[in-house]
Amino acid sequence: MDRKKLVLLIAALVIAVGTALIARSMFAGASAPQADAAARVEAQGPKVLVAQRALPVGTIITADAIGFQLWPEELVQDAYFLDGEADMSKLLGTVVRHPITAGEPVTQGTLVAPGDRGFLAAALAPGMRAITVPVTAQSGVAGFVFPGDRVDMVLTQEVDGTEGANLKASETILRNLRVLATDQSTVSEKNEDGSTVVKEFRTVTLEVTPVIAEKVAVAQTIGVLSLSLRSLADNQTELERAIASGDVTIPDDATPEEEERILRQAMSRPIDGKASFVTGGDVSRFQRRTVPPQGSTAPQQAAMPTAGPEALTYSGPTVRVTRGKETTQVPVGGR
Repeated sequence: MDRKKLVLLIAALVIAVGTALIARSMFAGASAPQADAAARVEAQGPKVLVAQRALPVGTIITADAIGFQLWPEELVQDAYFLDGEADMSKLLGTVVRHPITAGEPVTQGTLVAPGDRGFLAAALAPGMRAITVPVTAQSGVAGFVFPGDRVDMVLTQEVDGTEGANLKASETILRNLRVLATDQSTVSEKNEDGSTVVKEFRTVTLEVTPVIAEKVAVAQTIGVLSLSLRSLADNQTELERAIASGDVTIPDDATPEEEERILRQAMSRPIDGKASFVTGGDVSRFQRRTVPPQGSTAPQQAAMPTAGPEALTYSGPTVRVTRGKETTQVPVGGR
């Protein structure tokens, strides 16, 4: 390569590198004051309590539903909960009275606390009812059911029979019921380290439809009720099954907000469909598998008269019974 061209190439390379370094320093110097100003604003700005996700009416406030977030000081209102002034632990277990969108500040008027007038009515979704059922340590999942959880209801009963052993059976009669309270408490107690206190309770208040409330009232007179805790993933599985079967339809022109509302309502709907069941024969070979017969299959009937007008009124099957020289005609199943 020509020596002159090589010198020019090296000079151009040096100039390009120098220009890049100068531009980098200029941009860094211009952005540094802005970053410092933003850091000062962030350090000095107040934090208000906001919703971490969409909170519809009736939502029971949990620790993952709300949190503090920086907010412009000129936009802070008196109804907001401020970090350092509000005790968030006292808000756990309260119920949303008005819908709150994700990222929206939580105001004092949007929450209703336990013990306040209309608290339980605010926790219920439109058209739903509250019903309380008694439970024990065994039937109440040993105290591991908390307000806001979803449970299935199992009915255990024993069917009497006149022949053989009685039939013992359990069946899941209702699914996806929301727990509103345990022993009239809508908030879980916490230890000093922040862990949840697990304790036994004697009653559970559930959110149901009017028809399901009637079924639960009757089920309590039939046998023993037990609760089984549902997994959070079960709701998504049930929702996918409902969409595939056509039970839940989403309009083509639905907005994302409308679609979210439809899916949320479908996931929170109690399921009162076909119940699964297990009998004693499914558990032990020494138990019955079918319902015992309720009385004799052939009703006892009196002997058919052989003379008179009553003899002409019977048209069922008969047999002839001969005793010595006397023969009588009696209905099948008769004496």
